[in-house]
Amino acid sequence: MKKFKLLLLLLASVLVANAQTKTATKKVEKKEVEIACGECMFQMAGKGCNLAVKIDGIPYFVDGRKIDDFGDAHADDGFCNAVRKAVVTGEIVEKRFKAKSIQLIEQKKTEKPKSR
Repeated sequence: MKKFKLLLLLLASVLVANAQTKTATKKVEKKEVEIACGECMFQMAGKGCNLAVKIDGIPYFVDGRKIDDFGDAHADDGFCNAVRKAVVTGEIVEKRFKAKSIQLIEQKKTEKPKSR
């Protein structure tokens, strides 16, 4: 009986240790996503303005790039005032997006009609 309890205890500790070391990750390869300020545009909880991407409808804060790496975040077309499109590569680890590359998709500028 003592051997059974010892074996059970050992098995339980191995399972707990194994569960703690595994981290769910999801690779993202050249995927078109929405990109903006997580707090301002995606209503994510946080302090200040931080870059975030929305992948399959779920927002993730970005590690590896900063919000001002793409220009002034508070400009009219900046990430705190506009949701943009980008093609990203990286992986989702512990509910954060670890960016390897982020390429913004250029916005089509609409021309104002000329007055006669």
